[in-house]
Amino acid sequence: MTLTELNHLLAPALAEALQKCCGSTAWVKNMVARFPVSDVETLMDEAKTQWNSLAETDWREAFTHHPKIGGNVEGLRAKFATTSTWAEGEQAAVKQASQETLESLAAGNSEYEKKFGYIFIVCATGKSADEMLALLQARLTNKPEDEILIAAGEQDKITRIRLEKLLAA
Repeated sequence: MTLTELNHLLAPALAEALQKCCGSTAWVKNMVARFPVSDVETLMDEAKTQWNSLAETDWREAFTHHPKIGGNVEGLRAKFATTSTWAEGEQAAVKQASQETLESLAAGNSEYEKKFGYIFIVCATGKSADEMLALLQARLTNKPEDEILIAAGEQDKITRIRLEKLLAA
């Protein structure tokens, strides 16, 4: 889809398209209100500005729209039908991971979720399973008030990549 096409979508269709990029209802609503946008740079700037203006509850809502790194592929496909292809591509390196790494990711994800109250969010594009595991283990030592900001930053990166994919589709 081109930016021109995105700019000409009616609000419900625009919201649906943006929802594929970020699962925060408030972010989608705020972004729809900013359309039409003049160029891709403005779109990306608005996406970041709107994301950074949200409350922690909005960030956490967005996190619920992501599959767990290394999670069950069939279960993820059903739960995240609109973004499953993108998520699978973003997490493609996990498919080549050793059983030990997969088990460590699963255990780390569980520990992370217990500690922080949301799944481990990382911009997985271009990272191996071992790299994601190392990031997960390192971030488990963070204080909750620091980790939420890191997770929000990772979501911001994911949103940008997904906006780029939306415009490339």
